[in-house]
Amino acid sequence: MVSCVYVNPETGQFWVIDYRIYAPEGDGKSKLDHVTDMLKGLIYQKQLPFRTVLMDSWYATKDLMQYIDKLGKYYYCPLKKNRLVDDTGGREKYKPIDSLNWSRIELKQGKIIKIKAFPQAKKVKLFRVAVSTNRTEYIATNDLTQDSTDAVQQVCDIRWKIEEFHRELKQLTGVESCQCRKARIQRNHINCAMLVWSRLKQLAYSTGQTVYQLKHGLLSNYLIQQLKRPALTMTLA
Repeated sequence: MVSCVYVNPETGQFWVIDYRIYAPEGDGKSKLDHVTDMLKGLIYQKQLPFRTVLMDSWYATKDLMQYIDKLGKYYYCPLKKNRLVDDTGGREKYKPIDSLNWSRIELKQGKIIKIKAFPQAKKVKLFRVAVSTNRTEYIATNDLTQDSTDAVQQVCDIRWKIEEFHRELKQLTGVESCQCRKARIQRNHINCAMLVWSRLKQLAYSTGQTVYQLKHGLLSNYLIQQLKRPALTMTLA
């Protein structure tokens, strides 16, 4: 499943506004095709206002990044460490990202690079972001005015909302529990699970609880009721 999540960075709240089932044997579409279709839907059908697209390294392709450029939106995406880039303005050969040299200023403010196979005049800004003590991400953006690695890290932290969504969907709705073989039934099951998650999230925002508290609260209320007034009584000899 390929999902599109809309995040309000001021409140931290997020909503799933579109999703597609990845089934290339049925429609012949790749995951990149689905992402492009969802972006088109946001712009031309839903007309939802947004400024920035966040995605992981798998979607950081030339075609998709250029398409986001054409839409007039910013993107922030991690690049794989072996991605070939040039930070010398053409004076040297392309080299893997993880072999670049970084000055103190570049570590704080990023550096302008060209990604191999991109148009000659197309430049992006690259930031080296320390995610943890043993993990570093290289974040590329077409926002050439961005000059703060700390700000980039804050923007990229928002990207993990998609992981939060998938975790909640799997743990609370049984989206992976459908054992039917027919594709239509599986799609209906996924759609029902999405509706359940959406309702739980809506209630969570309105009540100030988490979706886990709401789900477990339903079970707790049921257990309390059954302990007080059992629906199935037992007779002991």
